[in-house]
Amino acid sequence: MSRYIVKRLLMMIPVILGVTWFVFTLMYFTPGDPAQIILGADATEQEIQEKREELGLNGSYLERFGTYLKQVFVDGDLGTSYIYNNSIADEIAARFPNTFKIAAISVVLAVIIGLPLGVMAAVNQNTWKDNGSMFLALFGVSMPSFWFALMMVIVLSLHLKLLPATGLDSWKCYIMPCVSIAIGGAAGIARQTRSSMLEVIRQDYITTARAKGQTEFLVTYKHALRNALIPIITQVGNMLGIQLGGAIVAESIFSVPGLGTYMVSAIKNRDYPVVQGSVLVVAICFGLVMLLVDIVFAFADPRIRSQYQKKKKVAKEA
Repeated sequence: MSRYIVKRLLMMIPVILGVTWFVFTLMYFTPGDPAQIILGADATEQEIQEKREELGLNGSYLERFGTYLKQVFVDGDLGTSYIYNNSIADEIAARFPNTFKIAAISVVLAVIIGLPLGVMAAVNQNTWKDNGSMFLALFGVSMPSFWFALMMVIVLSLHLKLLPATGLDSWKCYIMPCVSIAIGGAAGIARQTRSSMLEVIRQDYITTARAKGQTEFLVTYKHALRNALIPIITQVGNMLGIQLGGAIVAESIFSVPGLGTYMVSAIKNRDYPVVQGSVLVVAICFGLVMLLVDIVFAFADPRIRSQYQKKKKVAKEA
């Protein structure tokens, strides 16, 4: 297992370099001049050129890219914001916990809602329970998250005054952002769970478990669900990785000081180092989440764990 983890970590290096190159290139060819935005419309051409020289924007593509790679991967510095003139690493460190909390809570809610819904639909296939569950899942997938978030603000904050509409001042502030994100994720997990369970519950070992007299609860959750978890875990991991990129819609609607709003603001202001640094951090987090998902596979499925043990045994014999 340790060899596999090291191998996956090494595989992340070219991926991170590729993401860095792609984002840098995209920002390089994006229309707009950061120096013009910083100085305003009244700035003279000389002032703009001096500002561009100060920001290092007058170099060629290769010069600027090489400088950025050295700054990030050798010096360990994500740079300084053009607009706010503060450390990008410090700003991300201050905002990332808010995004992580919202992402983690929303994923937990999605699993708590979606997993039992999908299991119930599969066990009761072609019944009203199945149809009702899949109708709710289809509604959750089809419903725009921003619309649901706005409806919650109007109903729960404006009219009923039960929950705060903005900020993260208390635990109540997390309810609406997390729920608005979790609804779509729960719908996707429910549909995936139903599909995976339907493939498993028709297998011979499920029939054997029932013939041995085990209860339907044990058959469903110990034998069937455990063997259907692999695609479900993959979807949960993807959801967590995507949310770590910043729940942009939820953060914007609820005025959450997270990574998503930070990136959106940076894109509008052509604050290139902020965009590049934020995307780089997100790429690293996503890679680590996918690595964690692969490790969880080994604990969820004994067949995968046995493959790791065989590889380790062969390596020792060699």
